[in-house]
Amino acid sequence: MTRKPWVGGNWKCNGSLASISVLCEELNKADFTCCEFDVVVCPAAIHLATARFALDRKFEICAQNVSRTGNGAFTGELSVEMLKNANCSWTLVGHSERRQYYSETDAIVADKVEACQKNKFNVTICIGELLQERKDGKMMDVLTRQMAAVIPKVSDWSKVVIAYEPVWAIGTGVVATPEQAQEVHQALRNLLKEKVNEQVASSTRIVYGGSVNEKNCKALIDMTDIDGFLVGGASLKPEFNEIIKTVKSSMKPCCCTK
Repeated sequence: MTRKPWVGGNWKCNGSLASISVLCEELNKADFTCCEFDVVVCPAAIHLATARFALDRKFEICAQNVSRTGNGAFTGELSVEMLKNANCSWTLVGHSERRQYYSETDAIVADKVEACQKNKFNVTICIGELLQERKDGKMMDVLTRQMAAVIPKVSDWSKVVIAYEPVWAIGTGVVATPEQAQEVHQALRNLLKEKVNEQVASSTRIVYGGSVNEKNCKALIDMTDIDGFLVGGASLKPEFNEIIKTVKSSMKPCCCTK
């Protein structure tokens, strides 16, 4: 891989003050530097500050969601400005669980991407197809539609990561084969080349998510167009350190120092 790897751990709606303290203590044992690749953890909103305090600075903190509005009379929302002030450096948008359970449309996701871009904030855009959509041969139609909504909102692609998460693989224990994942990642890169330009296509990081664990991550990370992972359940366990270790061992030598 020539792109800087990105590994995210999505804790979803899990954790307590006690369990997060224990988990962060374990994660701090991971051997990597932020020069080598980005390791990003995504706690629930109420635990963002706790995680930031407990984790070494080599880790970056990522929100699981962000408001498409700014500060103001928007009860229950978290603005980009608030996340920046809380020392977060990333947010997820468009996760399939947000789309499925909270009726987030492509247009809403695009608005959130636009809010991040306006505030020069890093964003990981989640996309993915349902199992039936794949079976019906509509996978790329779905992914192209999801990407078409956000592409016009992006002016600085260096602050964007694309997370391909086939919905049928999230939390199911079923993982896309390395060949299946590579095929989609390559197609997404080709889409960026067609709709944006070749430089963006070659430099934008595209990561895989969906039942990633220490046993399957090696074969996945070895694929040409897979630049890392968005990890779910395994990120709540010491196993996450093993995934970090595998990604590190698969990297080309780093030319910078800590």
